[in-house]
Amino acid sequence: MPVLRSLENKIAGAIEGTFNRVFRSEVRPLEIARKLAREMEEHRYPTLSRTYVPNEYRVFLSPRDRERFASYEDALIDELAGYLLEHARRERFALLSSPLIEFETDERLGLGEFGIETAVVEPEEQPPPPAYAAWPGAESEQVGHTMVFSASQRHAAPPTQAPAIRRQRALVIYNGRRLMVGPHGATLGRSRESDIVIEDQNVSRRHAELRPRGEAWVVSDLGSTNGTRLNGRPVRAAEPLAPGDEIELGSSFVTFELE
Repeated sequence: MPVLRSLENKIAGAIEGTFNRVFRSEVRPLEIARKLAREMEEHRYPTLSRTYVPNEYRVFLSPRDRERFASYEDALIDELAGYLLEHARRERFALLSSPLIEFETDERLGLGEFGIETAVVEPEEQPPPPAYAAWPGAESEQVGHTMVFSASQRHAAPPTQAPAIRRQRALVIYNGRRLMVGPHGATLGRSRESDIVIEDQNVSRRHAELRPRGEAWVVSDLGSTNGTRLNGRPVRAAEPLAPGDEIELGSSFVTFELE
């Protein structure tokens, strides 16, 4: 049985390594769409009657990836905004405006790398609100000052105050590359679904995470097989981070920085 398990692990590792080499060659629009939806879900802000989600998204691309999208960037942005709008409608999330997506170039990113920054921003101006229409199948009710958007039409009322999320930008240095951490954190692991992919067979698929806490940042282990260490010490719970701290995952090291 151990021999079979070892063979299975080798095959899985070879397959995953192959896909990493293939898909790390460029950013795919579908990958951006899935990550945007994930950021929407992770950064929701429940109130007494609504669950707000970010309405502004900045996608940071490498120069080469941005150049690839240049000929159809506006069309792609419109399609991604429609995808987020439909996702919000399906999950019954509240938006203060239609999703706004911007692409930006970051010279520090390599081909196949991208980052996403989100914010909840109140629109500067709004037209007089129409009567509120509830989600399909729901009872009609007043939203107060909430704007709720569906894929087919907008249901609006004057917006309330919502927290604008603008945190100090964090990043990690891994294999000589500077990788951005979103303002609400990032997962680190071997899986392609991780925000920051660590290509190391000694790293678990979802190994650790970085999260903001108040004005600081913390690192936590996600039940990894080989554990996480901070400056040589095992991470047992959420540990505060400072610029220059070294995080050990499996046999790999990343350095935490702020800018």
